Amino acid sequence: MTRLKRMGTLYLVRHAQASFLEGNYDKLSALGETQARLLGKDWARRQLLFSRACMGPRIRHRDTATLVAGEYKHDGLHCPDPQVFEEFDEYPGERVLERSLPQLIDRDQRVRELHVAFQRASERTQQRIAFQKLFEVVIGEWMRGAIRLEGVETWIAFCARVNSGLTRFLGGGSSGERVVIFTSGGPIAIAMQRALQLSPESTLQVSWMSRNSSWSKFLYSKSRFTLSSFNSHGHIEDSAMLTHR
Repeated sequence: MTRLKRMGTLYLVRHAQASFLEGNYDKLSALGETQARLLGKDWARRQLLFSRACMGPRIRHRDTATLVAGEYKHDGLHCPDPQVFEEFDEYPGERVLERSLPQLIDRDQRVRELHVAFQRASERTQQRIAFQKLFEVVIGEWMRGAIRLEGVETWIAFCARVNSGLTRFLGGGSSGERVVIFTSGGPIAIAMQRALQLSPESTLQVSWMSRNSSWSKFLYSKSRFTLSSFNSHGHIEDSAMLTHR
């Protein structure tokens, strides 16, 4: 009788809070640094050890991974140095918004009204809510192919990129190992789509849902990729520290 190979375990971590509405978004906020350290403390306390690690190319991915690893080292535990995979970068939301918004404001009343609401928002929470509403509408149009910009990745190409990265990284290890990837909400949503056969619309909705520094767990083999848990954030006990942006 052929012995069944053990399933591997993949942890996908969304980066901790970045500097939303600041000059450089791709930088962890002070709260984000705390979120990442809390994740590392929790995992180190539980001695959740990994065979391999990977991260996307952004500073927010790297710094989240670094802060988590620092807590392991503080407890005398090994945390593997992450490989950088370009495939686990986020979709080009900022470029889509920047290049398409002027034309959309001219021709789409809904986008125009959402943009005005964002500009008029004075309090930070209101700004976040107004921006998210505007962003979801514009990125939804990009996902459906209604917005096509020369030199900017399409939704289909983004999905193919992330899936290629998952196949490459997961296929590069041994049976039954536990691995971790530090990335963004979009690639996590594509992993959810891969596991649950979600529609593009549902996949995009999932991309808004991951909390900063949350983790999702998948089981995998050469022939299977299944969801075990999504958007876990038990390391953050203070609800005021839970963020999406």
